[in-house]
Amino acid sequence: MKFRLISAATVLAVIGLSAGAAIAADDTGSDNPYAPSYGHPYRHGAVPTREAHSHIREYATMKGGPNSSTKTLSYGGGVDGIGVTSGTPKVYIVVYGSQWGSAGTDANGNMTLSGDANGAVPYLQQLFKGLGTGGELWSGTMTQYCDGAVARLATSCPTTGVTHIGYPTNGAFAGIWYDNSVASPSNATGNQLANEAIKAAAHFGNTTAASNRYVQYVILSPTGMHPDGFNTSGGTFCAWHDYNGDTTLSGGAASSPYGDIAFTNMPYVSDMGTSCGQNYVNSGAAGTNDGFSIVEGHEYAETITDQNPAGGWTNHTRSTSKGQENGDECAWISSGQGASANVLTGNGSFAMQSTWSNDTARCDIAHPIVH
Repeated sequence: MKFRLISAATVLAVIGLSAGAAIAADDTGSDNPYAPSYGHPYRHGAVPTREAHSHIREYATMKGGPNSSTKTLSYGGGVDGIGVTSGTPKVYIVVYGSQWGSAGTDANGNMTLSGDANGAVPYLQQLFKGLGTGGELWSGTMTQYCDGAVARLATSCPTTGVTHIGYPTNGAFAGIWYDNSVASPSNATGNQLANEAIKAAAHFGNTTAASNRYVQYVILSPTGMHPDGFNTSGGTFCAWHDYNGDTTLSGGAASSPYGDIAFTNMPYVSDMGTSCGQNYVNSGAAGTNDGFSIVEGHEYAETITDQNPAGGWTNHTRSTSKGQENGDECAWISSGQGASANVLTGNGSFAMQSTWSNDTARCDIAHPIVH
């Protein structure tokens, strides 16, 4: 019997990888080559497409598979003194680019755009207005995390010297701005998205570091755009978040005179249909915007738990879960514990995914508020 030696490059090619990509894993801190952040370390908390997520899970299984102990999050020590949104979260929506068309207002006082065929803009406004109302406890999971006098790599918060993430009582929505002064780039870089967030900070009058301390800016691109490669052959993600000072951003870090700026790259995710969550929870017309609330809810939860990545709460275990945030740990669960579901707020019901809870060691769609 004859045996033929197979090179590592050949083995990698069989599973769709290159030798160069395998080497790059150590550079990014990820050892799952199917993750959207692989080779793109600024894509913090990236929501993978459902197809990419299947490959991620297959690879994790091949490597031994994550269990609850490898999903535990630990504190990163803060970046520029910032770990989490240890105050009441504030969300500003930035409608980026003149391609959105003409603006109007609906019966709920939400901005509408003629180029927004699915009504994603008013839908997201309602989502953030609704968080923290009607007794919703989806937000409760995040309140267990903190910053302050917490040791690096701690997996729980001490009882003194820390401030927990705030519950968004009466809603997290802080404002919306339609920036039609420019066209949204066809393929915006991370640097361009960060600069748009900085521009938004000035628009909203958040011109000090203190005014941006508990704030995040959602940069919402119009349909047909490909921010950071979204909906292209290399864009196996639905959204991601970061802050302006990340030197690994595509196009480089963006200088801010207003302190650190947390932002989300939020594409028009229905351009990718069910791959980014359309009808994931609700069928028919009721589920048209499921992807917007699932994906943006994922990024919101990760921004408040890891505002200046990766200084907040992430997975530091050397495993296939390394580098993941609380949303990543629970992405695209369709049944059983932590399954995505409708979350009822004071102004409506929204499809949401669960997030990782250290104190219950599972993915929770609801959790008591931790004060």
